Amino acid sequence: MKSEIFLNFLIFFILNFSSTSYLSGQTPDGKEMRGVWIATVKNLDYPSSGFLSVKEQKKEFTDMLDYFSETGINAIFFQVRPAADAFYDSKYEPWSEWLTGKQGKAPVPYYDPLKFMIKECHKRNIEFHAWINPFRAVATIEYADIAKNNITHRKPEWFFTYGINKYFDPGIPEVRKYVTMIIKDIVHRYDIDGIHFDDYFYPYPIKDEHNRIIPIPDIQTYQTYNTKFDNIADWRRNNMDLFIKDVYDAVKSEKPYVKFGVAPSGVWRNKSKDPEGSDTRGLAHYDYLYSDVVKWLKNGWIDYVVPQIYWPVGNKYADYLTLVNWWSKHTYGKQLYIGLAVYNAGKDAASPAWRNPNELPKQMRINRENPKVLGSIFYRASSLMANPLGFSDSLRFHFYSVPALPPEIPYLTTAVNTTIIADTNLGIISDTHSPIKVFITKLGNKLMISWEDTKQGSGSDNLYKIYKFRGYDFKYADENDIYKTTKDKFIILKRKRLPFFRKKYTVVITENGKNKKESNIITVKL
Repeated sequence: MKSEIFLNFLIFFILNFSSTSYLSGQTPDGKEMRGVWIATVKNLDYPSSGFLSVKEQKKEFTDMLDYFSETGINAIFFQVRPAADAFYDSKYEPWSEWLTGKQGKAPVPYYDPLKFMIKECHKRNIEFHAWINPFRAVATIEYADIAKNNITHRKPEWFFTYGINKYFDPGIPEVRKYVTMIIKDIVHRYDIDGIHFDDYFYPYPIKDEHNRIIPIPDIQTYQTYNTKFDNIADWRRNNMDLFIKDVYDAVKSEKPYVKFGVAPSGVWRNKSKDPEGSDTRGLAHYDYLYSDVVKWLKNGWIDYVVPQIYWPVGNKYADYLTLVNWWSKHTYGKQLYIGLAVYNAGKDAASPAWRNPNELPKQMRINRENPKVLGSIFYRASSLMANPLGFSDSLRFHFYSVPALPPEIPYLTTAVNTTIIADTNLGIISDTHSPIKVFITKLGNKLMISWEDTKQGSGSDNLYKIYKFRGYDFKYADENDIYKTTKDKFIILKRKRLPFFRKKYTVVITENGKNKKESNIITVKL
């Protein structure tokens, strides 16, 4: 009898400890997305002013990262292009006014903020996702000071004004091509972990004084470019489909392992409009922003989705639990994270639900109880750092008390390059679990690097390009860095060409497969 009681107690303890452990701090596999959005438009989060010195900018950013690292955050989604401008050194678009106080003005003394931020994130094991606003061109036209080289001056026919903002017209094929080029340039030149869009595609509807929705002024574009659609709404959604597919292809052609995801508003469609929709009465992303995110998931054009479920549990129009459950059934094999509205919470919040200190923790528990939800992303940085109703403390000491890595995307992990640090005094083989086997052998004053792709076998006719450059600060090498092009699966580096005993070098080996797309497969740090 005693042994039976003990056994029942043990089973109860194991089951409850396992569940409680996960809901409190430890995820079952040690993987969970724990992200935060950092908004730069109008200096919402960073920098606090466009008139900080470079030293102040850097300190403000690293202080923010330290706070997030201590809180348990493992990924940031940083707004690098808030409005046809740049928080990085771009040859296509001007420096952001929210970085330096005047659009087009570079930081003085010069530095590239994006390179700096990526490096600081990776030092802390935090992923860096480049958050792009694809179609906003000018925010608050009345107060904007637009640089002479801004694309709105060079291509005024590409834009329309709606409300207080100026937007790229996505119905123009050249516009979609231009924005895709901007994104491809970022992926090509920077060691980012992901490209990220939020909910802004076509603009949110604006109403006039009679409570009527003001039409988006793109009827002329519709008449010019439409060839097969009976209504402008379907045509707009098709424009977004074409754009998302092009961006996905552009990202993967540069670096297949870089993630591409979208954070739509929380309601795809309401059930009243579509039997596949959610049991809600909120503004639907499909109907009002002309973006069919579910179609993108089905077709594999994005790697993950982050619905912004910015309503509390029990909201009569859009209940949090209802929407989490709905999205969890519509991922189509892609990863699901949930966007939480930390900015809504506080003792002075308009809604009683958001004044309740249990609301956000309740949402966290809902997320973790759903096996399809692989993490949470918080909007936004300043709000999280303000620790509203003690929520950041709850993360630090409860939910995120045990560190976790962002979840891997299985079909991307095979595309991630094999990276090894080479001790030039030893022969080294790469991780035996990797599909790319790398051997490093010292031959007198020479070094031989050889490799084998176990996915392809030995009969591959692929062409390999070998790049080399000084230092360990990774970049995606350009044509000027090409050391050799070969069909062989080995290279021999001579000491006089590569003084690896005296300096640090990085060698990157890429392959051009049957599709002629170059992919990064091996990185060796010497």
